[in-house]
Amino acid sequence: MADGGETATATAAATATAVVVTLGGKGSSLSASSSYAVAAGTARLRVDSSASDRLAASPANRISPAANFQISFPPYFSVVETRASLTVLLNKLLLSGSSGTRTVLVDLILDSLSSVPPRDFGNLAVTDEEVCILENAHSSLYGICAVLDHLSTALSTTVDAVAALSCEAIKANVAVFNPMDSGDGFVQKDEIGVASDMKVLLNGSKLVGEVESEAISCIPKVHATLRRVVKSVHSEVRVYLHSSVRIQKTGSAADGAADDVVNVLLPLADALLRIGKSSLCRAKMNLDSIAADALKSSLTGMFEKDCVRMDDLENEKKVIVDAYIGGDFEKFVHELYVLCDRVWKIVAWEAITAFVALEGSELIEKGKHDEINGVQADKKSEKKKKKKVLLGRGTAVVVQLIKDRFQRNGDSTGSLEKLVKDLLLFLDTRGPEFDNFLNKVKDIVDSNESRRLPKLAKGTRDFAKEQMAIREKAFSIITEVFKKHGATALDTPVFELRETLMGKYGEDSKLIYDLADQGGELCSLRYDLTVPFARYMAMNGLTSLKRHQIAKVYRRDNPSKGRYREFYQCDFDIAGQNVRMGPDYEVVVILIDLLDKLNIGDYEVKLNHRKLLDGMLEICGVPSEKFRTICSSIDKLDKQPFEQIWKEMVEEKGLTAETADRIGNFVKERGAPLELLSKLQQEGSKFLENEGSVHALNDLEILFNALEKSKCINKVVFDLSLARGLDYYTGVIFEAVFKGATQVGTIAAGGRYDNLIGMFGTKQVPAVGVSLGIERVFAIMEQLQKDQNQIIRATETQVLVGFLGDDLPLAAELAKEFWDAGLKAEFLVSKRVMKHIDYVKEYRIPWMVLVGERELREGVVKLKDFENAKEEVVPRSAIVQELLNRL
Repeated sequence: MADGGETATATAAATATAVVVTLGGKGSSLSASSSYAVAAGTARLRVDSSASDRLAASPANRISPAANFQISFPPYFSVVETRASLTVLLNKLLLSGSSGTRTVLVDLILDSLSSVPPRDFGNLAVTDEEVCILENAHSSLYGICAVLDHLSTALSTTVDAVAALSCEAIKANVAVFNPMDSGDGFVQKDEIGVASDMKVLLNGSKLVGEVESEAISCIPKVHATLRRVVKSVHSEVRVYLHSSVRIQKTGSAADGAADDVVNVLLPLADALLRIGKSSLCRAKMNLDSIAADALKSSLTGMFEKDCVRMDDLENEKKVIVDAYIGGDFEKFVHELYVLCDRVWKIVAWEAITAFVALEGSELIEKGKHDEINGVQADKKSEKKKKKKVLLGRGTAVVVQLIKDRFQRNGDSTGSLEKLVKDLLLFLDTRGPEFDNFLNKVKDIVDSNESRRLPKLAKGTRDFAKEQMAIREKAFSIITEVFKKHGATALDTPVFELRETLMGKYGEDSKLIYDLADQGGELCSLRYDLTVPFARYMAMNGLTSLKRHQIAKVYRRDNPSKGRYREFYQCDFDIAGQNVRMGPDYEVVVILIDLLDKLNIGDYEVKLNHRKLLDGMLEICGVPSEKFRTICSSIDKLDKQPFEQIWKEMVEEKGLTAETADRIGNFVKERGAPLELLSKLQQEGSKFLENEGSVHALNDLEILFNALEKSKCINKVVFDLSLARGLDYYTGVIFEAVFKGATQVGTIAAGGRYDNLIGMFGTKQVPAVGVSLGIERVFAIMEQLQKDQNQIIRATETQVLVGFLGDDLPLAAELAKEFWDAGLKAEFLVSKRVMKHIDYVKEYRIPWMVLVGERELREGVVKLKDFENAKEEVVPRSAIVQELLNRL
């Protein structure tokens, strides 16, 4: 804990200890930890002889007219706060040069620090330079800030270890720590760090269970907040402690330093308050989990008497905010120090309650007396000796440290009061064993053991057996639809020459994953499947091909919810000369067929034409060289309001406000395809004055009529805001958007690209294609499965061949007969009947053939129908045919 009783023992400890903090020497510096050590009386302060010589050799300085200057601190400052302030002040005098600082002033401060409480200075005769340093040093602010830096840094480590003990004491569900990082970048870095550290501390624990609690689930967020704030405070303190005070008049810009430090410290108040609240909640849960009633009653009484209450924290926060608003910065940092001290006490009590819940009953029952605090020990607890359980690898170390302390102090047995007192001393930040405890926890967390805990790379995912079952089903449906339309399969390398990919994706080219130079070739992971397809067509001199491909692609993107760096695409492309709009029509129909067959729910296919889009930009007055970059902005309209897009086009891309307004009028047009098309073709339409737009409208008329005849047009929306930012599109563009509850956005996209293949060869081969964003479709299917409580089987096993015994050859013989007959079968050899039954239930296998010694003697097998809860005996020789008949 931070402060507590402050007596002359601090001075005695400082005198006796070998820890010495030296200031003023070459290479010596003052840190937050050493400031706290001096302030707490656990280290001695000395001035390097070279600094003393420098001060003594400096010329005499004129005494200031303010000869009655006083170094004073508010009366409400504790000894630790005053000593910290004096330590920082002395460091500033030494850092600010020798020309204006005298040895006598340094000696006075050292003399004051040698006593508890520090001696009063009285009126001081000081130089003008010393006055400037004393008045501009802000030593009281930064002295306490240094103490808060040290204490909050230690707290951020301690609270994780203590919370881990609580997780085991209350048998908490710790799924919140595993896995925190889904790979999509949606979780903050510090939250991932907290979760990872908690996993290391609890690794191997057999005590964590199913108890749900907000006090546990909030740990990653609450503890991460403290970590972030601590980093900011540490950065501010470190800079200040290492810098000198510029000699200038009071009231100058230097006074802004006080505002800076207070603004950095304000978030610490909120972070500490949240830590205190969650820790207090866990402490109460720990009390409830103590099995022995008498022990629980006694500890609860002590807890209610001595532990800080929630109201105390709220009141302290209010005082802090009032001091901040009122500009009383010394009061502000003092009250923040008080809050920090109170939170430390709460965390110490959480450790006490957790330790007692885990080990206290066993330790106290070893005592010589049957009474605890005058209360008769619960007789039932004596009969029910606690079964030895396995703690986590990290928490086991913490518990053993506490036990070792008890044994060294001769308190391995004794009363509850001794145990509580010892634990409070153990977690006292000024205690001789606290640093050892803190270093042990850091070693556990920072050891390579934590590195051995596997972790996903950002933007990637693993897929469990149930998820793979959904994926295999989806891939099967997709492949069936592709083959129905006469497509052949194609596969291309996962990486291409970098020159093949660059310049094909517009502004998105920055997302291409480059690889290291290998033998003089610069390669990159494929960004999509379309450019490799175009490269394949050109390399092989092909002028027509209808192909499909399902493969992974890679984006060097910043992962966010629903976006990944590695994901599957399912592509269908038609290349070659064909009837006008024929391939475009078929590709759109294939997309609709796919989404209907996958049965994901409501969706719409937004459709536009690239030449119509270019015509619109020309009509609006956009320079041709800006078409692609403005299209990139328009393409964001599904994620951002037009006001934001307008600002981007005008302020970042140089359009006039009038041009941006005209674009806004056009991109708002969307509706039923034939109706909107008719509107755009009416006499007087601006589009009829543009050659490219007329060509596009004629294309769309053919396409929409074909879709209407095939009864697919009800799924299509004509949308002039659809831009599709990729550079290679030349004609129809479209994308499918899911309209259900799961927020995934675009699930498929495509369009015509007549010039892409020609970029790689001498022949221009027109092409059109569609790409299904299967990862987002999977997310929808998985959510539907949860919402509808669907049961997904991870395997397609039809029958389990179960042998009651250990005779593998017999099991192998029968299993092979099933496999040869084309049945999907597994075999299991075990003497335990329930192992066979449990396996069948886990994998939802409909049939089981069970063979034991009796069945072997009689030449029969037991056939179990789990779906209908029936069992019958079948001759061994007829079992394969019997199952074939039933399946």
